[in-house]
Amino acid sequence: MLQSVIAILGGVIAAAPFIISKSPNSKELIDKLTSYQGWIGIILLIWSILGAFDLLKTISHFNISWIIELGITSIEFIVGFLLSYGLLSKHLLEKSDEAKEKGAELRTKLTQYQIPAGLALIVLGILKLF
Repeated sequence: MLQSVIAILGGVIAAAPFIISKSPNSKELIDKLTSYQGWIGIILLIWSILGAFDLLKTISHFNISWIIELGITSIEFIVGFLLSYGLLSKHLLEKSDEAKEKGAELRTKLTQYQIPAGLALIVLGILKLF
């Protein structure tokens, strides 16, 4: 349940421009969430890494639930990286110019997928609830 809530929150923040364009009255609520964007991104990153280990342990139980879990874990990692990039670059990447450059390059490549990944994370988070 907690993973679903975190996934949905991360998805809403990642897909915020799209959601606000379709429902302008949601802007105020989303603005409250985006103030925690970096921390939610860090949680998504950690959760996705832990989820990957869990998936490896349960690979023999391959079913639809496992596939949904794989989707959530993969997209959580991407969205987590995008949302937490500000915090990561400030605290981890600033010590090395090469790391900062590679991080910025990766972020640039992934940014085009932020809104679709956010929407997918919302859907998968809701599916995981059932």
